[in-house]
Amino acid sequence: MKRFLKTGLMLAMLGAGLAHAETELVIATVNNDHMIEMQKLGHFFEEAHPDIKLKWVTLEEGTLRQRVTTDIATKGGQFDVMTIGMYETPIWAKKGWLKPIATDAAYDVDDLLPAIRDGLSADSKLYASPFYGESSMLMYRKDLADKVGFKMPDQPTWVQVKELASKINDPKNGVYGICLRGKPGWGDNMALLTTMVNTWGGQWFDMAWKPQIDSKPWHEAVSFYVDIMKNYGPPGASANSFNENLALFNAGKCGMWVDATIAASFVSNPKQSKVADQVDFAQAPTAVTPKGANWLWAWALAVPASSTKNDAAQTFVKWATSKDYINLVAKEAGWASVPTGTRKSTYANPEFVKAARFAPAEEKAISTANPHDSTLPKSPYVGVQFAAIPEFQAIGVAVGQQMSAALSGKVTVDQALKTSQTAAEREMTKAGYYK
Repeated sequence: MKRFLKTGLMLAMLGAGLAHAETELVIATVNNDHMIEMQKLGHFFEEAHPDIKLKWVTLEEGTLRQRVTTDIATKGGQFDVMTIGMYETPIWAKKGWLKPIATDAAYDVDDLLPAIRDGLSADSKLYASPFYGESSMLMYRKDLADKVGFKMPDQPTWVQVKELASKINDPKNGVYGICLRGKPGWGDNMALLTTMVNTWGGQWFDMAWKPQIDSKPWHEAVSFYVDIMKNYGPPGASANSFNENLALFNAGKCGMWVDATIAASFVSNPKQSKVADQVDFAQAPTAVTPKGANWLWAWALAVPASSTKNDAAQTFVKWATSKDYINLVAKEAGWASVPTGTRKSTYANPEFVKAARFAPAEEKAISTANPHDSTLPKSPYVGVQFAAIPEFQAIGVAVGQQMSAALSGKVTVDQALKTSQTAAEREMTKAGYYK
C-alpha cells in the first residue's frame, strides 16, 4: 500500500512539474503605441499556447537599439525575440546573427508589400517579419490651412511648407507652425534630416565612399531645417522625436508635422487626438528632387541566433505579424488602429480603407520609396534615410548630436557640419573604405 501511495505521489509531482514546464520568451520591443497594443493582446497568444509565457522588455527607441545591438553582437542571449528594423536586418543576417523566419503557407509571405519584404531579407530569405511598415509624409491641420487660404498640394515643396508654417504659427495661443524631430540619433533626427538632404540633392557618401556632409546640399538642407524650426517650431525641439511630437500634435499644438506614416492612425483617432477631424495628409515635401524625400522603414520581429527557444520564438513572431493578428486588432480596437504598411491584404480590405482616411497617402508613400535609388548623385549604399553599412550607426549618432546642437543654438550649422564631416571621415578611414 505504501509503495502505491509513493508511486502515486511521484506521478502527481511529475504531473505538476510538467504542467509548469513553460517556455518563457523574453521580447525586446520599442515603446510605440502599436507595440504597446501588442503587449495588451499578448494574452490571446498565451491562451492559444499555454506552454509559452511572454515577458516584455519595453524600451525607448534609442535605448532599444543600443541594448539589442550589444546583446546580439556579444551573443548574450538575453532576448528571444527582438524588435529591429531595415537597417539591422540584412547586416545582421549576413553575419549569421539571426535565424531565418520559418514561414509557411498560412503566413502567406507573398502578401507582404514588396518594398518591405525586400528590406527585411538577405539572399532571398526573410530574416525579420514586419510588425508595421512606414514611409514618411506630411500631416497638417486643414482647418488652419483653410483659415489662411492655403491649398495644400498632394506633394508640397519645403518652401511651400515654410510659407504655411509662417502663416499659421501662433505661439501666443499655443500653436506652432511645424513640429519636426530634433532628438539626436541615427534613427531619430537623422531619419528626417537625411530625407531633407536627399531631396536637396545630397548624399551620405559618394561612389568612393567619401563622406559628403560638408557639402552644399547638406548646408542648404540643414540651414533650412534650423531656420524653420527656430522661427516656427516649438520650444525645446532639440529633445523631441516621434513620441514627443505625436503628443504635441494630438494636443493641437502643431500646425504641421513631417514624420512616419504610422502616426496617421494616431492623429486621426478621436480617442487620442483633439484635432482628429481636422487632420489631412500629403506626401513628404520636396526641394531640388523628389528622390529620397520620403523614407522607408519597418519595425520587425526577429529571432536572434543566440536564442535557445527558436520554435516558441518563431511561433510568436508569425502570430504577431500575421493576417489573423491584424484582424484581432481590428476586432478589439477598430480597423483604424491596425498596424499598417506590411500587407497587401490590409490595403485591399474595404473596411480598413473606409476607416483609415490616410490609407491612400500612406500606401503611395511606401510604394514610391526606393532604397536602391534614393539620391540624385549616384551612391554606393542601399537605404533612404540610412546607409546600410555597419559603420553608419556610429556615424549617424555622432552627426545627429551635432545637428541637435545646431538646432539648439549651441553651435552654428557650419561648425556642426565640419565636425560631422571630420568624424565621418575618421570612421570610414578606420574601417578601410578609403585612404
